[in-house]
Amino acid sequence: MRMKGKVAIITGGANGIGLAACHRFAEEGAKVIMADFDEASGAEQEAVGKEKGFELTFVQVDVANRESVAQLIEKTLDLHGKIDVLINNAGITNDATLLKMDPAVFQRVLDVNLTGVFNCTQAVVPHMIEAGSGKIINTSSVSGVYGNFGQTNYAATKAAVIGMTKTWAKEFGRKGINVNAVAPGFTATAMVKKMPEKVIAQMESAVSLQRLGEPEDIANAYLFLASEESNYVHGHVMHVDGGIMM
Repeated sequence: MRMKGKVAIITGGANGIGLAACHRFAEEGAKVIMADFDEASGAEQEAVGKEKGFELTFVQVDVANRESVAQLIEKTLDLHGKIDVLINNAGITNDATLLKMDPAVFQRVLDVNLTGVFNCTQAVVPHMIEAGSGKIINTSSVSGVYGNFGQTNYAATKAAVIGMTKTWAKEFGRKGINVNAVAPGFTATAMVKKMPEKVIAQMESAVSLQRLGEPEDIANAYLFLASEESNYVHGHVMHVDGGIMM
């Protein structure tokens, strides 16, 4: 078990990629904190995980709210006494072209996708510094690398996440903390699967492997970057996109 005895906080953990990651980490022996804003789904998925024998605990959090994040960290430390891994997976979309985008919508996506990553990392890093080790994994996107029509807000946050990842890698490598990012491509989450078949087919045709990614594909990347196998991987942005842009 690659994560036996490790404590991992996974934000956005009650759905989609985050949920797949919670299960994957628990399978590898981690003590998982499933952090999510969605209280109903979180409670349900915690029960599912416990039925499978996972050491998994749901904690409700609003990553955009510093007090809520502080409570998440406090609960994790009360329960497990340490934090080995932080995966900043929580994120939202609210798409529109620039001329049609409401400033409030722009700001809300920034609050969750960017400020949320800042809040969680700033709260966790002191405990990792004290321990002399830790793994931080930030979720970017191919949209943050190449841009995407109608995603001014989302692409901006995901590009900024890459900048923060590389900055934090420079700041915290000397403290024993690895900081990396994952940039997923089109992934077959429940939201994507609800799209018209024609749209999904167009998405698949744009990918070199001719299929959408599965949440487990991204979860496996998280797992590698959180494990000791990646101890010399640092400041890296791992594209998990099926070769959508080459």
